[in-house]
Amino acid sequence: MKPAAFLVLCVAATAIGCHRYDFPETPTGYHEFAYVSNGKANTVSVLDLVYLRPDRTLQVGPGPSGMAVNPVRDEVYVVNTGDSSGSGSVTVIDTRKNTVAFTIGVHRQPYSISVDRLGRRAYVANSGSNTVSVIDLERRREIAVAATGEAPGMALIAPDMRSLVVTNRASGSVSVFGVEAGDAIGPDAKVQPHLRATFPGCPGATDAVILPDSSKAFVACSSGHQVMAINLAADPDTWAARQNPSLINDHLLALLDVGESPVHLAMKPDGGELFVSNFGSDSISEISTYTNEVGTTYPIGNKPVHGIVSGDNSALWVSNFGADSLSLYSIDDGKLVSSLRTGSSPDVLAFSADERLLLAADARSGDVSVIRTQGKLGPSLLTILPAGASPNAIVIKALTAKN
Repeated sequence: MKPAAFLVLCVAATAIGCHRYDFPETPTGYHEFAYVSNGKANTVSVLDLVYLRPDRTLQVGPGPSGMAVNPVRDEVYVVNTGDSSGSGSVTVIDTRKNTVAFTIGVHRQPYSISVDRLGRRAYVANSGSNTVSVIDLERRREIAVAATGEAPGMALIAPDMRSLVVTNRASGSVSVFGVEAGDAIGPDAKVQPHLRATFPGCPGATDAVILPDSSKAFVACSSGHQVMAINLAADPDTWAARQNPSLINDHLLALLDVGESPVHLAMKPDGGELFVSNFGSDSISEISTYTNEVGTTYPIGNKPVHGIVSGDNSALWVSNFGADSLSLYSIDDGKLVSSLRTGSSPDVLAFSADERLLLAADARSGDVSVIRTQGKLGPSLLTILPAGASPNAIVIKALTAKN
């Protein structure tokens, strides 16, 4: 069957779904779902990625925005931003049953959530109350609150679980907190994050990434044209810190000039480079995380808004919000490979577990474009699945049914 014919068949059969033609067979009992938060519908769409069909729609709180997957528990978390007059919440979704299991209250206008690598704690940036909440995911309750700068947009926990990086959009700053290392978490563990450092000079601080070794953070200064690079304090007992005592302190490394309105940072899985989506200049900028230097800035598409790098570090996909398309950029060759049409105003992106599918949330058309990333004829649009009004986040969870 030709790819174009399969697309027509898949779209026509959306209601009943269609198995992914010419894909490897999935093991017995294997399930994989995409969870899509619909900001203006107060829902989460659950999409079956094995049969490429809608599974169900879950009612959550008002204004769902950020989402996160628990790496250990079969749970997905949805931040409900609410409105300006009331507190927000976090909805817990049981991914084995695909039902809402619990709702945890936080503070005003929460925006994002980050889960530590042990799946025990989550950190929620409360944009309307200038705080970050610490959530115990086993007991399903808030256990601490810390003050941040104005309008925190992202609270990102480092892989070593020693540093919490918070981007403060309104105050144009970055707050770095120390937290109890995950391995030390127990009944007597300290739960209150302590502020270690604040870095001003990052107007419209929004997106952030932390290197896999937890040594550095990079923050997009979206109201300007720079990315801030920060050294994160190392454990003083490590060999590196003993050899270089300056590493035990948080400090500013550089302000890197990129394109206009950098809105998103996509890091290679190996941590060696990151790519900046410059919304205002229709380009991407490449940054070496080792030297803290900007390399190539490359024209990519109209209003690039989100990027994602393949697991083998070779390919960068970028959603062009103003062009209704995705661009595929070869990192190895340093050039644009292809462009694919999507629904209206593609935004956030997510890979399926095997990366054979790439999902793009189409913000204006209220659906999800499903891209086949591999094939004899190259990448292609496989199908478009319905979501809800203003989809703004996608996370993926795969699991195998228990006997």
